[in-house]
Amino acid sequence: MTVIAALTLALGAGWCSGINLYATVFVLGALSKWTSFDLPGNLTVLENPSILAVAGILYTIEFFADKIPAVDTAWDAAHTFIRIPAGAVIAAMALGDVPIEFQVLAVLMGGTLAATAHTAKATTRLVAHSTGSSPVVSPAASVVEDGLVIAAMGLMAANPVLGALLIIAMIIAAVLFLYFFWKFAKLAWRRICAFATRKKTQSEIQSANA
Repeated sequence: MTVIAALTLALGAGWCSGINLYATVFVLGALSKWTSFDLPGNLTVLENPSILAVAGILYTIEFFADKIPAVDTAWDAAHTFIRIPAGAVIAAMALGDVPIEFQVLAVLMGGTLAATAHTAKATTRLVAHSTGSSPVVSPAASVVEDGLVIAAMGLMAANPVLGALLIIAMIIAAVLFLYFFWKFAKLAWRRICAFATRKKTQSEIQSANA
């Protein structure tokens, strides 16, 4: 595997880990174990049967947890402390035996991508829960996310260029979503504050007149 392909896989795996860590680990390990795809660096450990079994079991649990709104929220909250560091570690491991400065950069980039992906995923679910659309949105979003992770890792193995393009498209979509969500949240907060201020003023006027 070329350096460019390994770097692309490292960053792609970091991003996908932020969406679904266990699917990422299982797919990479399965591709390495049962196809001609060779994992770079120290990632060959993912084809270990024990790791494949644990990743498969945890993915199955997450598959069902993602479909239940209350469980999904708690699951995402807990995995804030799992997906992000795991994405950083996987990105660094994918580069293999390289100078320490490159490993540090891989950790930073992998962790940042995992954090962005996780934030976009968790925010999407929170919006769905708050609007009451979670019984429909959460299961659909979960299936789409799993499909994108599996497709991205498969493309990374078959065609790194196409895999990289899919990852870039996912990153752009997530950043745009977070940007517009942030603008909407600020607007909503301003309206809430303005409403509270008007109510307080009206209450003060009524008290003064009384």
